[in-house]
Amino acid sequence: MTGVYLVKKRSNILDIFVTAALLLFLGYVTYRVSVGLHYRWDWGVIPNYLLRWDAEKERWVANILLDGFFTTIRLSIWSILFATGIGLVMGIVRTRKRLFFRLVGRSYVELIRNIPPLVLIFIFYFFVSDQLMLLLGVEDFIRSRTEMSNRWITILVAPPELFTAFVAGVFTVALFQGAYITEIVRAGIQSIGKGQWEASAALGLTWLQQMRLIILPQAARRVLPPLANELINTIKYSSIVSIISIQELTFQGMQIMASTQRTIEVWLTISLMYLLLCLSVSLLARRLENSMAESV
Repeated sequence: MTGVYLVKKRSNILDIFVTAALLLFLGYVTYRVSVGLHYRWDWGVIPNYLLRWDAEKERWVANILLDGFFTTIRLSIWSILFATGIGLVMGIVRTRKRLFFRLVGRSYVELIRNIPPLVLIFIFYFFVSDQLMLLLGVEDFIRSRTEMSNRWITILVAPPELFTAFVAGVFTVALFQGAYITEIVRAGIQSIGKGQWEASAALGLTWLQQMRLIILPQAARRVLPPLANELINTIKYSSIVSIISIQELTFQGMQIMASTQRTIEVWLTISLMYLLLCLSVSLLARRLENSMAESV
């Protein structure tokens, strides 16, 4: 008991020391920015871009910075859903015995991981916008919807005029992150011992039943921590779509910075908003991990 007490006491002292060091460092940086660069802080401009008073609706509504935050949330959710689906399918494909399936999975992973996401987003933007969307008649379909339908499309996806760019951004982020999730899923499946496969086969289960009932539930517990990390990376990589004029958080931040010249205040606010979003996903993943551990 004495040894445990000493370890906890040392840990508490170390935590206090590290926290104090971080606070001193932040104070020093703030001092150097204010005095060394003669920067005049003006946080008063930030609330004006978060909320605004709508005279017609007679209530406060989201301004462009908060609108960008909501767009980032929608973009992240759709990208996470598609990336997880792609990663799950391709991860299973990579574990199959047939050479063709393994080549398909390997080609996808190596191709996507070795092409910069900036290049990918331009390829998909011009391909999706100029070719695929036009061929499928998506833009005409969106424009022909009723006002109520377009309102729901705006809430769930993006405004009709930005729908094509939004879809291109989602597919780019999903395909890029899907390659990393593929490797996580593959490693999780291959970490399950052969005895599990042999025992389930002896029970007369088909391959699909083995995967669904035996292998994937066990692999899910093992891949959850690295998978949560990739989901957080998906949120952060969503900022790259600002280059194709999707009005997400980073894009709106650049617009505000250009009009107010409040560089540090704007980027610190955006960083805190991304931090809030990523921490929420991290806490949710930790709770899910604990729940799965208790159910074993």
